[in-house]
Amino acid sequence: MELKAKLIHRACASYLATSLPVNFYGLPNGDICLVYSRFYEISFDRSGLEFVFALHDEFYYDYEKSLLFIINSEGEKKFVRDEMVDKPEPKIRIIKVARSLNSYNDAQKNLNEMISVIVGSENTSKMEKDFS
Repeated sequence: MELKAKLIHRACASYLATSLPVNFYGLPNGDICLVYSRFYEISFDRSGLEFVFALHDEFYYDYEKSLLFIINSEGEKKFVRDEMVDKPEPKIRIIKVARSLNSYNDAQKNLNEMISVIVGSENTSKMEKDFS
């Protein structure tokens, strides 16, 4: 069975510092991955679009049951609604920035390729190390 990222929530207006949409995906290892785009300057009067892949440190995703949990300071998990994943001052870690992608579809395909590399890995540090 091929494991793919599950779209949890799509935010057109987010708490992140971007005016572009943000997609939140649940991963098979319980991580939440944010995928968003932002502009970067190529040269004077010329900009490009880059896609950012980041892990959310405050949530856990039960991939089998499609349930989202917030993790409190004691490490306890509490069930929350999917839209709660987009919150003020999120604790995220950027693991990859890609400038060769053209759309959110391409970004999702890239995320699924990253998942195929980390399947079987229980820790996020492997994901960070492989794609940072």
